[in-house]
Amino acid sequence: MLLTVDIRKTFESAERHFTLDVAFKATTQRVVLFGPSGAGKSLTLQAIAGLLRPDEGTITLHGNALFDSARNIDQKPQARKIAYLFQDYALFPHLNVRQNIGFGLQQGWLNPRARISHPQVDYWLDALELKSVAGNHPAQLSGGQKQRVALARALVAEPRLLLLDEPFSALDSALRQRMRSELSDLQTRLDIPMVLITHDPDDVAAFGDQVVQVSDGCVRENHPFAGYERSVP
Repeated sequence: MLLTVDIRKTFESAERHFTLDVAFKATTQRVVLFGPSGAGKSLTLQAIAGLLRPDEGTITLHGNALFDSARNIDQKPQARKIAYLFQDYALFPHLNVRQNIGFGLQQGWLNPRARISHPQVDYWLDALELKSVAGNHPAQLSGGQKQRVALARALVAEPRLLLLDEPFSALDSALRQRMRSELSDLQTRLDIPMVLITHDPDDVAAFGDQVVQVSDGCVRENHPFAGYERSVP
């Protein structure tokens, strides 16, 4: 992966003044943005996805400009072909598993049919072991099943990049370990580049081929995992 981010954005409110000033180049298939809550990690991910417009700067993926304030380029989220896995998974509660996955293939906001039949949907139901719950709604799923449905919906459209926002924070410790292993195996098999944000050192150990340490809206360190590992007390 070759992802370059060099952006700035200022947020003003009565309670807080916060400036996001982030610059890094990702050169591995797995990059972790690591830092405490409120550091600016999610804002950075939203900017890459096109959900947040920086005040200035550039974002490029494989040499293609996704955002460039100087050239007035700001690709719409759909045009970027980037999948975003939200922290709470953001599944549609009124749609079943099959429909939630199929939504990633939809143009516009029409809901897929309850028994949508599509080769890609069937592939991900099988690949992520969701066939037995294909007709279930999110309220009927376990935490691990919800995450796999969200992953399937993100991957069904064949994105160029996968963004994950604290993907394991809602899971208990045993399930968290299992889902780390499953996601790692899936990412290796698909060879899809990913950027994951976390404040958990265990996530860094599992996915941090390159670690970008973020604090107070700025990049403090950017290095391969081995270098990060030596810096941890």
